[in-house]
Amino acid sequence: MRRRAFLAASGTAVAALSGCLGVFGGSGASGPVTNGDYPADPDRTDGIPPVIGEKPQKRDVNTSAFNTIDVNGETVRLAPIEVTKYWYDRANTRFVDARGSSQYERSHIYGAVNSTAQRGSTGGGIEGWAKDDRIVAYCGCPHHLSSVRAAGLQKAGYENVFVINEGFWEWHDRGYPMKGADFEKSAAARIEGRTDPSSAGEYAWATALDSGQEEAAPIGTDGTYELELHFDGMTADTTLRVDTPDYSVTDTLAALTSSVVTG
Repeated sequence: MRRRAFLAASGTAVAALSGCLGVFGGSGASGPVTNGDYPADPDRTDGIPPVIGEKPQKRDVNTSAFNTIDVNGETVRLAPIEVTKYWYDRANTRFVDARGSSQYERSHIYGAVNSTAQRGSTGGGIEGWAKDDRIVAYCGCPHHLSSVRAAGLQKAGYENVFVINEGFWEWHDRGYPMKGADFEKSAAARIEGRTDPSSAGEYAWATALDSGQEEAAPIGTDGTYELELHFDGMTADTTLRVDTPDYSVTDTLAALTSSVVTG
């Protein structure tokens, strides 16, 4: 239970914490660009991607067959990435990036808007979006923050909300359309913790105190949780706060990844 390591970009553990003291990722691009020769986005606030190439033929999608998870009193539907890419290519779906602004600016799905997940799914709607529009939320963990944001949209009355089941990094790995300042895949860090099993179904949160970047993970029936972090600019010395319903712990990433966090 004391296993802790930074994760390499592929998700495999690197050999030692001391080898990961530098900034994660960083190609040094000077401004936002796309990862391909795509047309301009006519409205960067609507979450709808521009038409890229020829639209695929319309086909039926059985959304009732999607897996679901319960988040903050809402049932959230997890859409396979192949389906969300089909909707994307049809240019008839709004995409929402539930991560923090710095992560969004680094790289995001081309056409998506940034609408960060808030604790308890308190984030409401998005101005100007119809309640029956299809909305796809995503994050990088692969669907913890996005499901929190999706639940908030549903609480606000949106009826057609989905989450990319595999998350942003699968989209990234497939080379699907993106925009940002850096398309290198960031390394990750994993924090494992344990809290009172009575908190099962609620969320543990990690916050980088210098940047405000956040990540969330559900608490299991045995009280355990795993927070996988893809924070921009994170090092072993980054100060983080881990919050659960039962405790809050503040320490460096190196310390928090050295043992199970128990409060």
